[in-house]
Amino acid sequence: MSETTAREAAGTGTQERGFGARLLGALVRVREVSILIVLVGLALYFQTANPAFLSQQNILSLAQFAVPYVVIASALCLLLICGEIDLSVGQSFAFAPIVMYLAYDKLFLVLPLAVLVGLAAVAVVGLVNGLITVYLGVSSLITTLGMFFLLAGLNVTLTGGFPATTPETSSVTQALGESAWAGTIWALIIVAVLQLVLSRTRWGLHTYATGGNPLGAREAGVSIARIKIGNFILCGVLGGFVGIIESFRINSIDPLLGGPDIVLLCIASAVIGGTALLGGVGTVTGAFLGALVLTILRNGFTLQGISAYTFNIILGVAILIAMILNVYVARLRGAGRA
Repeated sequence: MSETTAREAAGTGTQERGFGARLLGALVRVREVSILIVLVGLALYFQTANPAFLSQQNILSLAQFAVPYVVIASALCLLLICGEIDLSVGQSFAFAPIVMYLAYDKLFLVLPLAVLVGLAAVAVVGLVNGLITVYLGVSSLITTLGMFFLLAGLNVTLTGGFPATTPETSSVTQALGESAWAGTIWALIIVAVLQLVLSRTRWGLHTYATGGNPLGAREAGVSIARIKIGNFILCGVLGGFVGIIESFRINSIDPLLGGPDIVLLCIASAVIGGTALLGGVGTVTGAFLGALVLTILRNGFTLQGISAYTFNIILGVAILIAMILNVYVARLRGAGRA
């Protein structure tokens, strides 16, 4: 082989290796790729194990079941990125439909106005969480834990501990969750809007800065208090809104609808999707994919008749692996290799 041919062959090999290294680096930088691979792999596995998994009826069931987790995980994502957490959003999920029902049934407001009253109530909850955390210096973990129990008591007290029936079917109730795919459409819209806000707006940039480098953000003129309080309000409102959607879907306003289970699963969804609990890192898309992974796991296990305890074991392992990978990728980036 001539010297020229040898040089060309060596150059081609270098380019191929260079492309492979660039591709690997790109995959490491895009956090959602790994969770997307897991998502596809789980879907293929459960479809192989049970052909009913991708049936039309089960896909609808999956989509409906995922809605609360997708929306709340996406809302929590913004709050986690700015370095805070909201444990009370699971109770806001039940509180907003109850306030809506009372405004409609006791105050005789028209349904759209009653919905706004319900959302205003959870916005106040988010505002109180934010004010206590930011201005009184109480950890958001403690603040929202207290609010969790306060709302849990209010939900039972306001309803007498018994579920109530949602208003009669109308175009409004159909749009708010009674229609089969209404909740899914709302969830996709919310995820798209939040991801755009996080990645394309000043609010998103300031949210990352607040969680990633609060001292630098403050010196750069970012209103950290406004960002945190705003994200607390947003989290509460979206948690309440998806609670209203879920109430119309099941045609029942249940004071026990929310609770620790939903909020912990939503936090797990965000973490599995790449959101760091210490703030500054994460995407709404990742939280969305994380929620889908957990939904598919639970649904697939149910179809196979596997115990719910097994789901909790796998969930715990998944969270640990996700956190270890987060730390490892952060080290790679710090070393300039990703």
